[in-house]
Amino acid sequence: MNLAGRVALVTGASQGIGHACARALARAGATVAVAARNQSKLDELVAEITAAGGRAAAFATDVSDEDRVKSAIKQAIAQLGKVDILVNNAGITRDQLVMRMKRADWDAVLNTNLTSAYLCAQQVIPSMLKQRWGRIISISSVFGQMGQAGQANYAASKAGLIGLTMAMARELASRNITCNAVAPGFIETEMTAALSEEFRQTAVKQIPLGRVGKPEDVASAVCFLATEEASYITGHVLNVNGGLLMG
Repeated sequence: MNLAGRVALVTGASQGIGHACARALARAGATVAVAARNQSKLDELVAEITAAGGRAAAFATDVSDEDRVKSAIKQAIAQLGKVDILVNNAGITRDQLVMRMKRADWDAVLNTNLTSAYLCAQQVIPSMLKQRWGRIISISSVFGQMGQAGQANYAASKAGLIGLTMAMARELASRNITCNAVAPGFIETEMTAALSEEFRQTAVKQIPLGRVGKPEDVASAVCFLATEEASYITGHVLNVNGGLLMG
């Protein structure tokens, strides 16, 4: 997978899937703009990519804040010249049953997981239109496809990303900009580390491949969708779930 000459922006890059995506894109030759709230973790990631011979720059931001999103992406384009690839990965959870869920927790998850993707896409699309080439890849979830008790806000936000992806795919296809989603299943990240061992064991029994996925499994799918080899794929949801959900 060759992404030499491309510039990728990855949100939520300080850890987990976003961290793995940034490293994978850099290994494929892309210059990577990494964005998240934690500046020190971003600096460590940039140092790691640079030490391996890649190119990266950090842009601290809070994707739930529209003004900060606009400022960070404006800085990234000014510094790196363009954005060819956007990976909407930033996400949080605030789990609770619907009947007990606080409006603030609903809003926080929808703003961070879904609205941020719209905001980021809106800011990078002009750069993509100018060069008539672009890749917008959003990290959804198997729970956006099948639901999950206690995660109505999270499932709604991830399902929303799928709808947003398909709408943008139709809007931007004529300009050679593809829009796709990747829907991970159970992936070994900081977010899933909080789950009980009993829950994890039950989950693994439902996965035909018999294991929890790694962030690198998702990153490989993202890299493929970012390449020229995936130029005829748009409006698609690529499942990376070990067979947990099929069809």
